[in-house]
Amino acid sequence: MKKMYGQRAYVQSAGVKNDMEIDGFSVAVCNELGIELSRHRSRSFDEMQQWGDDLSQFDLIVALSPASQRMALELTRHYHLDIEYWPILDPTGLGESRDAKLASYRQARDQIRDRMLVRFGPPSEP
Repeated sequence: MKKMYGQRAYVQSAGVKNDMEIDGFSVAVCNELGIELSRHRSRSFDEMQQWGDDLSQFDLIVALSPASQRMALELTRHYHLDIEYWPILDPTGLGESRDAKLASYRQARDQIRDRMLVRFGPPSEP
């Protein structure tokens, strides 16, 4: 999002739980598009709130899994903001070879990029 739209929006990434480092296959396929993820760390909705991000200040939450959609709906039920669920392929566990795994991760990456283009329009960053 930041790579495509720069400072047009304040963006935070969060999930239902924080129990792992960023996936190496995600880092690899995003790097193919010039998106640096190696220093990115996953965090939970709870950590986001503990670190001072007030969910009521956001206009939109994009959930990429049913679990994150349920959590977002629960945490924001008293706020006026939009929650969209984008059903994206979960590439974890798919493919047996490295090339097959990378193909699954590319597919998920491209699905997210395509949804962003439909929702937010053409990129403002080169």
